[in-house]
Amino acid sequence: MQLFSSSATPSLFPAHELPPSPTLPLTPRHPRKPRAAKPKSTAPTSLIAVFEEQYRELRPRAPIPPLDIRFRRFTSLNTTIRLREGRLHVRLSDLLESAPDHVHHAIAHILLAKLYKKPIAPSHADRYRRHVSSEAISRQAEHIRQTRGRKRLSAPTGHHYDLNEVFESLNTRFFHGLLGRPTLTWSAHHARRMLGHYDAAHNTIVVSRVFDRLDTPRCAIEYLLYHEMLHLKHPVRVKAGRRCVHSREFQAEERLFPELEAAKAYLKRL
Repeated sequence: MQLFSSSATPSLFPAHELPPSPTLPLTPRHPRKPRAAKPKSTAPTSLIAVFEEQYRELRPRAPIPPLDIRFRRFTSLNTTIRLREGRLHVRLSDLLESAPDHVHHAIAHILLAKLYKKPIAPSHADRYRRHVSSEAISRQAEHIRQTRGRKRLSAPTGHHYDLNEVFESLNTRFFHGLLGRPTLTWSAHHARRMLGHYDAAHNTIVVSRVFDRLDTPRCAIEYLLYHEMLHLKHPVRVKAGRRCVHSREFQAEERLFPELEAAKAYLKRL
C-alpha cells in the first residue's frame, strides 16, 4: 500500500579459469577478504516511536504489532506499508530520511490510516503534501528519477502512425516550430487508462499503443500529443505547497485545438 497513488536481477557470468600448467609450479593464492556487507538503512528508534504513537491514536485498543521500517533507494518518493504474519513492514524512500519530525508523523499517520481504512486527518495530509511539493524536494525527486530510473523506449514509428511526424506537424502549426522535440515512444501495452504522459525527468512523451490503429482518427492522436506538448511549454508549477499541472495558460491553449470536441468524444469511447 502506497502513500498517495523493480528491482532488476543482475546476470551472473561465471569466470572461465584455465587449468594450471603442469610444468609450472602453482603460486599459492591468497584467500580473498570477505566483502563488507552493505549496511541496511533501517529506521532509527525515534521513527519507530513515531509510528507507534500514530498507531495508538488510530487504534487505541489494539496491541501494537512489531514494526520493520527501512529506507530504500527508490526511483521516486515511494512509501509502502504491509501487514505480514503479524508484523508491519514499512518501506520509505531514502529521500524522506532527513524529513522533519512533523513530516514523519504525517507519513506514519497517512500510511496507517490507509492500511486500516481510517479517515486521514487533513492536517497530516497537508503537511506531507507541502513537504514533497517544496522546491528542494521536487528538485531532488527529479534528480533521483533521472539517475536511478530506467525508461523502456520503443521506436516512434508505429504500424500506422509515426510519432515524430505527428509531433513535427503540430510543432509547425501551433508552436511556430520552436518546441524542442523530446524522446517520443509508444507504451509497452495497449493502455486505456493512461493514454499518454510527459515524463519531465527523462524528457519523454509516451503514447499508448491503443492509438496505433488504422481506425484511429488523426484528430485523436494529434490532440493527445498536443496536450503532452503543452506540458513541455507549461511545466508544472508549485503554488502554496500544491502542484499546478494544468495552469490557466495551459487550459487556454488547449482550447485552441480545432477538433477538440471530436477528439475528446473519441477518447471517451475508448
